[in-house]
Amino acid sequence: MVKLDAASREELLGIIVAQQEIIARLQARISDLERRLGSGGPRGTPGVKPTEPPVRNKAARKRRPHGFARVRANPTAVAEHGMEECPTCGIRLLGGSVKRRREVIEIVAAPVQTTEHRYLERRCPGCGTRWVPKVALEGVVVGHQRLGIGLVSLIATLRGDGRLPLRTIQRYLATVHQVHLSLGGISASLRQVADHGQPAVNQIRRQMQASTVVHADETGWRENGHNRYVWTFSTPRERYFVCRRRDKSVVDEALGDDFSGVLASDFYAAYNHYTGEHQRCWAHLLREIHELTALYPEDRGLRRWATRVHQCYTNAVAFRGASERERLRAKQHFEQRLLAACRPFFTDQAAVQGRLCRRIEHFLPELFVFVSHPEVPPDNNAAERSLRDLVTARKISGGTRSPAGTTTRMTLATLFGTWRARGLDPLTACRQLLASPQI
Repeated sequence: MVKLDAASREELLGIIVAQQEIIARLQARISDLERRLGSGGPRGTPGVKPTEPPVRNKAARKRRPHGFARVRANPTAVAEHGMEECPTCGIRLLGGSVKRRREVIEIVAAPVQTTEHRYLERRCPGCGTRWVPKVALEGVVVGHQRLGIGLVSLIATLRGDGRLPLRTIQRYLATVHQVHLSLGGISASLRQVADHGQPAVNQIRRQMQASTVVHADETGWRENGHNRYVWTFSTPRERYFVCRRRDKSVVDEALGDDFSGVLASDFYAAYNHYTGEHQRCWAHLLREIHELTALYPEDRGLRRWATRVHQCYTNAVAFRGASERERLRAKQHFEQRLLAACRPFFTDQAAVQGRLCRRIEHFLPELFVFVSHPEVPPDNNAAERSLRDLVTARKISGGTRSPAGTTTRMTLATLFGTWRARGLDPLTACRQLLASPQI
């Protein structure tokens, strides 16, 4: 190390040059850090926030047709709060005006109301005959049981719409309404609703058969340890459920002889014998194509074919024909286009997509019905969504334990599913059903 007091002029100049180089490197390092922080100004030093971006002029907010603030409920009780005396001088305060409001919503446990109907016997003083009235309690109870239609409707709604287990319903009734019912009593109430609602179920079936398009699907079910199948036949306003075997006779039973609309379904063979127009589910087909491409990711020919099929479907969905003739012509165009994409693989044993191509050829007239009929969707999602509640119940409970329990479950699913589809309040609709005379 050079001693500054004994250094020569040349040595001192060398030290100055070296210090200038160090300072230059430090300044370059500081500039690099400022650039990384994005400061771009005098505030751009480490530890200082970068400058904020310039404020842009926002477009004027579009006026809403009405306010979307939370609507206050009509109060069922009012509690007024006011100071009794002045904290400063202790003088009693009178009168006052409302300066602030606060809404509190609370639920109150409501015990059931038990009414004892007494039938009096009275004697005629003229002829001596004794008379006892025959009072019919229509609109109060159904049949000769002791549970009113309000309580039975609540039990059925908790089961059919809330999908609660029987024991949960039992605990809820005991906790909130102080009524203690056995599991057998709750099951009997559900069977009563199902029996009383059978005419309504038959009417829903007739309305479903009169629809222009019906979505059909099926899923597994267990009845006392034996395999069964739940079938759904859905329209935008109806949900119809039956539990049968998995064969084509169920389709004939549900649709009947007068159905002439479009049947939307997957590729299960039980639907093949329907002679009317048929729309096969594109969601199932595209899902299988996706699974095939995921299984063979290195197959470029498969990816090109999958892209062509998907593009054909996308163009068909985007088509909007004005006249029936244009829609029929477009349907034929998309069929020929899809067939051209699949034809090279019909007999190619090495092509992994050969099986799907042969299926497309077999169901080709039933793949683009949604082009000629705009009211028909290209998939069968409506039927799968209608089955979702029963699938969830099957996974939790495992199914039903008797044919009567299965019938009750399908009837409740039909009634409550239809009421939900029509936008009705399930509890009110169930009360109206039980209050109406049985046909």
